[in-house]
Amino acid sequence: MTASTVALDNRFARELPELAVSWQAVTPPQPTLAVLNEPLASELGLDPQWLRSDEGIGLLTGTRLPSTASPVAQVYAGHQFGGLQPRLGDGRALLLGEFPDGRDLHLKGSGPTPLSRGGDGLAALGPMLREYIVSEGMHALGVPTTRSLSVVATGAPVHRETVLPGAVLARVAASHLRVGSFVYAASTGDAGLLRRLADHAIARHHPECADAPDPYLALFDAVITVQAELIARWMLVGFIHGVMNTDNVLVSGETIDFGPCAFLEVFDPATVYSSIDSWGRYAYGNQPAITGWNLARFAETLLPLLAQSGGGTDAAIELATATLGEFAPRYQAAWRSGMRAKLGLGQEHSDDALVDELPGLLTEHAVDHTSFFRGLARGDVPLGLLDWVTRWRALAPDTAAMNRVNPVYIPRNHLVEEALAAATGGDLAPAHRLLDAIGDPFTERPGLERYAAPADQEFTAGYRTFCGT
Repeated sequence: MTASTVALDNRFARELPELAVSWQAVTPPQPTLAVLNEPLASELGLDPQWLRSDEGIGLLTGTRLPSTASPVAQVYAGHQFGGLQPRLGDGRALLLGEFPDGRDLHLKGSGPTPLSRGGDGLAALGPMLREYIVSEGMHALGVPTTRSLSVVATGAPVHRETVLPGAVLARVAASHLRVGSFVYAASTGDAGLLRRLADHAIARHHPECADAPDPYLALFDAVITVQAELIARWMLVGFIHGVMNTDNVLVSGETIDFGPCAFLEVFDPATVYSSIDSWGRYAYGNQPAITGWNLARFAETLLPLLAQSGGGTDAAIELATATLGEFAPRYQAAWRSGMRAKLGLGQEHSDDALVDELPGLLTEHAVDHTSFFRGLARGDVPLGLLDWVTRWRALAPDTAAMNRVNPVYIPRNHLVEEALAAATGGDLAPAHRLLDAIGDPFTERPGLERYAAPADQEFTAGYRTFCGT
């Protein structure tokens, strides 16, 4: 294999040039492969051994590409903490192209672009390893997510609060089409661009919509469904995204942007870890409602297309509003279904009250979210929940089935921070040990007890996460 034989198309750049700025990655001075996702590489048709070579690392840093690739910085807008930023885009990232199966190869930390807005376009090793670890943990948990292919240490310093080692992340996604992409396209007033973007999204992610009476209403409906299912999965595993701006919402229904993310420890819907979310807008318990808000912004971008289908703007608003109303019941159905599985109850179980009561009880008794469900399966029950547990046991739950869906190991916050601190100091062994544990999250293994244990109170009390930009 050589760089020239890697199959990378330039479909996005070719079909949507108004949303793409041609650009090149900065050549790192001393690139060294820090971590490589060999199974994902093989899945993509890439030889892992070749990726470890100088030429392969050139692909992973965007500096040695096939002639078919046309690297671009993508242009998009975004509502950041509710406020519209009309032109954002890839300020430190590049879309290198698409693999034959349609997935994107994308870089983070590859240098400044015309969209950098004054930033240096670089990334530090710690935040890039965080995305690698957490995204691969989410994948192992069965949550739709972008995947991490590699992290390459660049050998260049990155200046933040302190001087940190630099790195480039190579990320794989079904695509990087965001709600923010539609917000930007709609803001141009170019109906042709908006239509081409919607058609592009339909063809790549929701091809069944093309044959619907109104393809664009069907697209909105499909995105509502995948987002409802995604957020339900976040809530079920205790994931807190931390920065749910509209530029971080993919129309494919995958999780993207693992900046100030973290996992819930003691169950509390008000939990916020992100240092930039001082008002708690993106708290754990707010995530479903915020997703509904983001989908409303998506609906607004589609109104010109819906209006052209007949009936004008008023009819388009009515259709979009009615369709948006499906988000809450779809989310609730997905969450309840997942909770029944976590509790070992068949899907025919109809005692929604038992399921719906549990979050309040977990909050009241300050129960560790991840440990609770595995403990419940083996008979370890917090004293304050005995009455609830008696009702639950009366339904004859399948505890073996519970262990197939409730993880022992997740990327617990203190373990992630431990791994990142060690890596920043030059020791990657803790990161690799953590990746091994979370790569098989449902199988309890001897010797990994510390990877299943919650953090101590001292760590949890003051824990904050940062964007890493």
